[in-house]
Amino acid sequence: MRPIVAIVGRPNVGKSTLFNRILGRRKAIVDDMPGVTRDRNYGSVDRFDLPFTLIDTGGFEPVSQELLLQQMRTQSQLAMEEADVIIFLMDGRSGLMAADREVASMLRKIKKPVFYVVNKVDGEKVEALSTEFYELGIDTFHTISAAHNRGVGDLMDEVVAKFPKGGAIHEEDEITKIAVVGRPNVGKSSLVNRLLGFERSVANPVAGTTRDSVDTFFTCNKKSYQLIDTAGIRRKGKVSLKIETYSVVDALRSIERADVVLIVINAEEGVTEQDTKIAGYAYEAGRACLFVVNKWDTVTKDNSSTGKFIESIRTQFSYLAFAPIVFVSATSGQRTGKIISEVDLLMEQCTKRISTADLNNVFKEAVDTHHAPLATGRRVKFYYATQVAVKPPTFVVFTNQPDGIHFSYERYLVNKFREAFGFSGTPIRLIFRGREKEKK
Repeated sequence: MRPIVAIVGRPNVGKSTLFNRILGRRKAIVDDMPGVTRDRNYGSVDRFDLPFTLIDTGGFEPVSQELLLQQMRTQSQLAMEEADVIIFLMDGRSGLMAADREVASMLRKIKKPVFYVVNKVDGEKVEALSTEFYELGIDTFHTISAAHNRGVGDLMDEVVAKFPKGGAIHEEDEITKIAVVGRPNVGKSSLVNRLLGFERSVANPVAGTTRDSVDTFFTCNKKSYQLIDTAGIRRKGKVSLKIETYSVVDALRSIERADVVLIVINAEEGVTEQDTKIAGYAYEAGRACLFVVNKWDTVTKDNSSTGKFIESIRTQFSYLAFAPIVFVSATSGQRTGKIISEVDLLMEQCTKRISTADLNNVFKEAVDTHHAPLATGRRVKFYYATQVAVKPPTFVVFTNQPDGIHFSYERYLVNKFREAFGFSGTPIRLIFRGREKEKK
């Protein structure tokens, strides 16, 4: 599971700038598609020696309407509970503030790596003035300029070195790991209990690797499954944050560990913004997805109700148009038996491998039928494609202009691969690369 790094600090110290700098410039697959916006509060970072999840706590709003200090306490408390490493960001131009002192005193009491970082240090004058931050009683701090990328690389080398060194968890490939995610009160716990009870399996609850989730191992039709329940979210009432915030943070951890993600939606309330945030992360994490519309038995229906709800999901989750949908009632057990069979189908799809010959037959036909747009005034040439990974199915496409492929053409190729090979329920990743002889 990916470590979590949280950035805390008062407003306007440059948290978002540092967040974007660490995240790096990447080709976001869903940036121009509606319904995927996650406010950039968190993201997956793969640019350094070890991958991790980055959280900008500045985007989390406390329930309390009190001013600056309360907000900072809240952000810091979130970081204390959720993060493996904390970056406490301060402003070198504004100098040391009372709010900085209070949060620093809180952070010194925790048993987690904390990096004290002074931002906006982009000249010798500011560097000289930054010595006042030693008044916090800390042994050392980092001076950086997130805007100019000064000192950020050295900082991140030290941050990554502090990640938990726990031994790798070796799990059997035959075990299908299922995460149940969704907003509070959509029926996640009821669904978990129904799945376990319905399958009449012997469940062995053991503590999960996350702080609150409980994993349950069970068997069905001689197949093994690991159910990752995120119901522990309800125990976080001591922090004055909107509980929806925790549903996202908790979902991040569970999604990272899963093969298949059950996105549970409350049929009584319909699709909400929080649902799109959670689903968006599952998509970007490359997990196979299944929409589970729960409490369907409590909704007043007519002949068009199911069709309208499906249309709503397809509209608001356009980037997950390939994900199947089941309508269930966790309370009565109605249609919950279909979930495991759908999970099995999803695992078949996300672990499917295509031979290079078959793949390139489809790839060549797609390219010949519809040529890629010019890039920087030059024609884009494609050479061949090959599959390099599963979960999700990932393909490397060799081309003369790997940085010149428009997102719309990438989507076109993905759709052609789906038409030919299926891959229902799972994202498909394309990686464009230049040939070695052209790099020299």
